[in-house]
Amino acid sequence: MKTTFSVSALALIAAFAASGSAAQSLNVVCSNEQDWCDLMAQNFKIDTGSDVAMVRKSTGEVLAQIRAEKGNPKVDVWWGGTGDPHLIAASEGLTVATDVDTTGQLGWSQNMTAISEGRAIGVHVGLLGIIYNTEVLAEKKLSVPACWRDLAKPEYKGEIQVSNPNSSGTAYTELATLVQLFGEDEGFKLLADIGANVNQYTKSGSAPGKAASRGETTLGIGFMHDMVKLKKAGFPVEIVSPCEGTGYEVGAVSVISGTPNMDSAKAWVEYVLSPEAQSRGLEVGVFNIPSNPASATDPEAPDMASIKLIDYDFKTYGSSATRARLLTRWEAEVKNAGGAIEN
Repeated sequence: MKTTFSVSALALIAAFAASGSAAQSLNVVCSNEQDWCDLMAQNFKIDTGSDVAMVRKSTGEVLAQIRAEKGNPKVDVWWGGTGDPHLIAASEGLTVATDVDTTGQLGWSQNMTAISEGRAIGVHVGLLGIIYNTEVLAEKKLSVPACWRDLAKPEYKGEIQVSNPNSSGTAYTELATLVQLFGEDEGFKLLADIGANVNQYTKSGSAPGKAASRGETTLGIGFMHDMVKLKKAGFPVEIVSPCEGTGYEVGAVSVISGTPNMDSAKAWVEYVLSPEAQSRGLEVGVFNIPSNPASATDPEAPDMASIKLIDYDFKTYGSSATRARLLTRWEAEVKNAGGAIEN
């Protein structure tokens, strides 16, 4: 779905008169939830007077698109989605560094900026977890999962939904998390054992949680902030932080190499780093951890300090070679481990 907000050329010229840039529409591809994408485009238009054309796509889809469009980009900015594909894009020269001031952003945002040499800037953190439907679980007399290894139990045959790591940054974060937790061979064995219980691989990382909330699956794997939104909406769900520890994403923003709209693109980056913009996410149920410490947060949002986290190796798992190798292995060893369908 494409949402476009028009604005007069005079408004855009006024917004960037100081830099002398010409009036041009900013093209943003968004890997966050659709309502957050739409709200930010709307707010940017209201607050800056700048025209934004926004399209929502999963991280894997965006990475494939900007690779295909290298040298002739159709997109100016990539906003949101897990950091690993942003780091891959940076390493392949698909994105460029800007002189946007990131002073005052939290440490994990600074780390992302440093690893990517300024090409990817962290804007939020999302913690990986498990969601289950309490009513369905009770009806089927299933035990409550507490750990990653629990998901491999035969009792969960056909009860789990997760996204596909080829299209979803969420699922790639899960893959990389289990490999880092258990070692590559044992991690893939566990992924295959869990895969034997998976009923569907979705394109979107938030889809399994939504399916669990509706009772279409018993269990889902995804980011906890998306699950908090469902629980606060009144769905009969509970959220589990796996006992062994869990991984996390650093959602990022990147400017595409070759953009003709650099001034507008930089303005977008500065905007999404501001506490004013980040705080507005609460209006549409965005409960991740923002990069600007002055941003408003919800008391029910996941707390990094209270959850056992792994020391996620973004440099290694954000490399093109590592991602390609792990995805090839996932296709061979995990995808067809059970009778899961793809959507």
